[in-house]
Amino acid sequence: MMGSSAAVSSCPRTEGEILLRRFFLNELKMATWNFHPDNMVGEGGFGSVFKGWVDDSSTAANPGKGMLIAVKRINKEGFLGHEQWLAEIYYLGRLRHPNLVTLLGYCFEDDHRLLVFEFMSRGGLDNHLFGRDSCLQPLSWILRMKISLEAANVLAFLHNGEETVIHRDITSSNILLDSTYNAKLADFGLAKDGPAGDKSHVTTAVMGTHGYAAPEYIATGHLTAKCDVYGFGVVMLEMLSGRRSLDQSLPTGQHNLVEWAKPYLASKRGVHKVFDPRLKGQYSVAGALKAANLAKQCLSEEPEFRPNMTEVVKALEQLQEPEDMKGLKIPQNEPCQSPRANSSNRRRSTSWISFMPSASRSYT
Repeated sequence: MMGSSAAVSSCPRTEGEILLRRFFLNELKMATWNFHPDNMVGEGGFGSVFKGWVDDSSTAANPGKGMLIAVKRINKEGFLGHEQWLAEIYYLGRLRHPNLVTLLGYCFEDDHRLLVFEFMSRGGLDNHLFGRDSCLQPLSWILRMKISLEAANVLAFLHNGEETVIHRDITSSNILLDSTYNAKLADFGLAKDGPAGDKSHVTTAVMGTHGYAAPEYIATGHLTAKCDVYGFGVVMLEMLSGRRSLDQSLPTGQHNLVEWAKPYLASKRGVHKVFDPRLKGQYSVAGALKAANLAKQCLSEEPEFRPNMTEVVKALEQLQEPEDMKGLKIPQNEPCQSPRANSSNRRRSTSWISFMPSASRSYT
């Protein structure tokens, strides 16, 4: 088994790469109480996330003291988990943006692969939209538009750099919130470099989360930045409606959010059937129609009819209503921290389309 330095150096290096700290397994065991279930804050298809504490020198600290961190422990089984671990180090180890979650370091010992991130105290956007935790207040219209803009900003950053980066798994569970509801995009395990030169797309094994993947990507495996735009459209629709992208508990015909909502999005009367009733009285008719129309454009079946993320940012900036934002009061009460409460809410609702290795990429 190769050592930590070999594992990380196998990722392409760039001049802008940020030096990451190498953590030792014993350090992270101490920081998380040996990955105690009480400290688990998330669980997904490729591993579990635990909160922990380190002091200023990044060594383990007593619970409640020092800096809170989030430790993602990748499942030991399978080559794909290792690929995802490397992808997160590659992208988050060289990219910095106010709306990207910060990767602090990594650990690779024997068959243990871990990542250490800044701790996002308010967790995933999905919990605030769909969670049943009674101490999580429903997000206001202003906060939802703010989060939408911040998510759009970081996607525009990824898509418009010297080399395009396609996230490939834009979901409400991959948008995390800090203590003041600043949004940060996380989970770069499926991210890919965009097409180079005169290539129109990258051809990959189809991977992502059911309900968020663009239809042309599912059909052909052709990946472009417009696939992220579609995923963003689904997330925005979730924020407008307060409904999950897929929900089998709803009446027949409403299981798939996009299919159910699309016919209503262009109608002044119909759009209110889509909107979250908890938002009643918080938005203007004009604002609602603009937001619904933007989501509809992002969800266009044909990728060429979707806006790019720079255009999405401009549209969302017009929905921020500065006069209302001045009076915005961020709730000061912290969400319930008991990780055992409502354990179903901390589990990512991830349903993978495919588990084929992503290394077999080809350009067409």
